[in-house]
Amino acid sequence: MAQLLFQSVSRYRSSLYETARNLLRSRNNQFAKVQRLQKQLGEARVEAERLKNEWQRTNDDLHEARRQLKQQQDRADQLQERTNRLPSDLPLKHHCFGPKMIALCLNLSNKIGFRPTEQALKMTFEFLGIPDKPPTWSTIRKWSCRAGVALLKEPVEAADDWIWFVDHSCQIGQDKAMQILGVRAGELPSPGETLPLEKMRPLAVSIKTRWTWDDVRKEYAQLAKRIGTPRYIVTDGAKELWETVDVLQKPDKEVIVLRDFKHYAANVFKRSIGKSDRFLAFRKQWGQTRSAIQQTELGYFTPPAQKEKARFMNLGPTLRWASMILYHLDRPGSKTRKTISESRMNEKLGWVRTYRDDIQCWSRCQSIIQTSLRLINRVGLSAGTSLRLKEELTQLKVRHSWDCSTSDAMCEELVSFALAEESKLKDDERTWISTENLESGFGQFKRLEGQHSKGGLTSLSAAMGTVLCHWTPQRVRELLPTVSTKQVDQWVKQELGSTLAAKRKLAYQEAANSSG
Repeated sequence: MAQLLFQSVSRYRSSLYETARNLLRSRNNQFAKVQRLQKQLGEARVEAERLKNEWQRTNDDLHEARRQLKQQQDRADQLQERTNRLPSDLPLKHHCFGPKMIALCLNLSNKIGFRPTEQALKMTFEFLGIPDKPPTWSTIRKWSCRAGVALLKEPVEAADDWIWFVDHSCQIGQDKAMQILGVRAGELPSPGETLPLEKMRPLAVSIKTRWTWDDVRKEYAQLAKRIGTPRYIVTDGAKELWETVDVLQKPDKEVIVLRDFKHYAANVFKRSIGKSDRFLAFRKQWGQTRSAIQQTELGYFTPPAQKEKARFMNLGPTLRWASMILYHLDRPGSKTRKTISESRMNEKLGWVRTYRDDIQCWSRCQSIIQTSLRLINRVGLSAGTSLRLKEELTQLKVRHSWDCSTSDAMCEELVSFALAEESKLKDDERTWISTENLESGFGQFKRLEGQHSKGGLTSLSAAMGTVLCHWTPQRVRELLPTVSTKQVDQWVKQELGSTLAAKRKLAYQEAANSSG
């Protein structure tokens, strides 16, 4: 054995010492490697434990998220199955609907009409999944009539500073509605603010086929007996409305009669311009042009429709149209004229050039009226109003640098009118000389009537005062139960008798029966 070992060792060239040293070094390296691997193994085990814990937490979070998702899904299913309901709204006595729904219907119908209100509510209920049925348009109409009569019968506080605004409204036929709105002078808005329609109180609505001066005096006397004598009455230029105020005059209390500024300004415009040959010729060609081009490629240049009533209070759109036409006639390259030949433009609209100077003058007069109205509708009437008006018109003249005797004369006449009206007041008094709110109320009422406004006054006249109010559930709860449908019918019978629509229906029925 020793011999064999010696023979094996003798094969290597290295000495036994070197061989032993190398083997020892190899063993040490292997030992270090084992230690390093053991360290890495320990770190791997720690990382594996960390990952295992993290996976466990993630798995727990996943289960919690699934649980919450299931809860949300169950809740969503419950909400979907649950039926939507209207807010709590106990019906009024002898009604199927509560004051909240009635107030909503009254406000909505004043904006869009009765039938559109029913349709809008139907679509809303369907969208929200509400199984209830909304009120029908005829029901809403009855509510409006009852609310209108209730407003007229509502007690009015006694005061010595009431302002009455009086005017007539007529449609086709002979019937005229006389409406009186009121506001207390102490409740007027501060100077610089306009008078909102909601501040006006409907005091009286009366309808007659023919109004005599005695009829007007009777209405004034009846209203004064019910609510007291007013301090001011504001009317347009109708003599039967302001000369009949003598029935209210008392030795110890004077009623001041004021004329509406806008109507007066329109009359000034009419006297200064409206009867001139130039203006009449302009109106004639304006009407002919409207008929000639509204169905042609020039349709977007069609002039606005002429108003048969109060035309001098509504000339603004016509004069703006004329100024616009002059602009495009002077600029053949404008984008609007790109598809229209010059010969075609001159053939149909070239006539406007012949009125260039007149249009400038008329437009200045219109600016004077609008500037005056803006001031009057902001400050009312009091001592110093005429001076402020004069200053405003002077500044307007300076800005536009006009030299026009017609415009100057109009300024002087409007300032003189304001001075004459304010001289009727005491130094500490302030009132209003604009019936625009009354006119606006008539306009809103005609929109409420819709197509019926072209058929004369109807039973809906009972609802004339409702357009002035913003209805709240409390207001509905207080007023609506005070007037029944029967009382509305009595009011209509007393004021209207047989309406124009009823007479027309009867005429068709008689003709149909005779032909059958």
